[in-house]
Amino acid sequence: MGLELYSKVEPFLDFEDEVYTLHKEFMTFVMMNELDNIIDIGCGQGYFLDNLKINKKTAFGIDLSLEQIKVCEAKDLNAKAIPLADVKEKFDCASAIFDVLNYIPSQNLEQFIQETNLVLNQGGYFIFDVNSHFGFDNIAQGCITIDSDDRFIGIDAIFEDEKLQTDITLFEKNKDGLYTKESDSIIQQYHSKEFLSKLLKKCNFEIQTIQEFNLHSNDEADKLIFICKKTN
Repeated sequence: MGLELYSKVEPFLDFEDEVYTLHKEFMTFVMMNELDNIIDIGCGQGYFLDNLKINKKTAFGIDLSLEQIKVCEAKDLNAKAIPLADVKEKFDCASAIFDVLNYIPSQNLEQFIQETNLVLNQGGYFIFDVNSHFGFDNIAQGCITIDSDDRFIGIDAIFEDEKLQTDITLFEKNKDGLYTKESDSIIQQYHSKEFLSKLLKKCNFEIQTIQEFNLHSNDEADKLIFICKKTN
């Protein structure tokens, strides 16, 4: 999957406002519930970890992209490029923000939720967001092109059969004035509220809230935010 290529183009996509808005929602929950000792799963370049650090919270991030973790390390954030199954410590809260669960195929999602349960202390929180069907069908689809003096970025996203395929192409000028090309794809999968609720219950999580959230649209909710608590 094209996570490494996405990490190269992400800084040029101008999503800062959306990142701030969604992270603010999660940070409000963390602060109101006085949560600490947090693992951020799929931490990316560490934006949420940075917010936690500013608010004097103990936090650890993991991501499968080594390039993303290098950015975290440059910010002096506590993060590693390891899978969730390799985490041995226990935490009081696990966050998975900005579509992390949508990157996991339906057949692998139960294992992911079980692994999340294992890294939490009794009564720990699991907080995450997913894209709604409206978000995939009406917001995420489409094309983006970014053309500058030293790079060209093309992104084409199509939602079919409950999956969003995002094709990324990057042309980047090298020292000789020639362009090198990289291309890859990312697949995200729609997970319904009913499907997620069933899996969470099966994996010993109690859903406390499912919040409809408008991040990119004022029409319908393009995201769902789940607040869950470990029961066993």
